Amino acid sequence: MAAISTNDLKNGMSLDLPEGLFSVVEFQHVKPGKGGAFVRTKLKNVRSGAVLERTYRADEKLEQAVIDKREMQFLYVDGDNYVFMDTGTYDQLPTPRPALGDAANYLKEGDSAVLQMPLFVNIGDRVKVDTRSGEYLTRAG
Repeated sequence: MAAISTNDLKNGMSLDLPEGLFSVVEFQHVKPGKGGAFVRTKLKNVRSGAVLERTYRADEKLEQAVIDKREMQFLYVDGDNYVFMDTGTYDQLPTPRPALGDAANYLKEGDSAVLQMPLFVNIGDRVKVDTRSGEYLTRAG
């Protein structure tokens, strides 16, 4: 594990904290008129989906988690599990719904999700959506 300064935090970065594995959802550097600077964070537990808010001193060291990221394809729902396939090795990985958090709302077998779109988007257009917030990003090619 690599130590990282709170000054270098970025959204989506993974941290290995004593409470478990967390992903940075939001962070804000604050420099008050009096006292030292600090960093206010919103962290999401990768396994449970629970969100906690934590404040750290500026330049405090945290353990950055090293995560192996792979291209996966959603296949189907099997009971309480969502089954994904590694597109490189074709291995199938059953994943419990709570581990997916809100992203599970965008995984539908032969179906679509209901989203709020700008007026210039037509029914049937493919779009990109930020699965963390559910907001429209752009049209997809």
